[in-house]
Amino acid sequence: MKNKSRNDMRVIRHERLRRTLAGTAEKPRMCVFRSLKHIYVQVIDDDKGHTLVSASTVEKALQPELKGGCNIEAAKVIGKTIAERAKAKGINTVVFDRGGHAYHGKVMAVADAAREGGLVF
Repeated sequence: MKNKSRNDMRVIRHERLRRTLAGTAEKPRMCVFRSLKHIYVQVIDDDKGHTLVSASTVEKALQPELKGGCNIEAAKVIGKTIAERAKAKGINTVVFDRGGHAYHGKVMAVADAAREGGLVF
């Protein structure tokens, strides 16, 4: 039996989480994906299958604020940005989807910054 990679195990955890988490129009899902170089956050309405708001470290507009691609400071900037964009669209409450990652470090920094920005989980 072949050993599963670290990412394969993360995907299994994410699928297990997604069985119970779902976003609606009133309370969409805020999904965090973290790669080795970047952080991506989307607010998704799962009923329609639409991304309502997104933010990532890849965006050119956010590059001056970032001191690196994937660190805790960048995660805080992304969390604050996603909260501002969601509030502008009239979204106040979300369901947090950590994407199979541990709620620690960069994922926790995104969540805390989004809460400080006014989103309610």
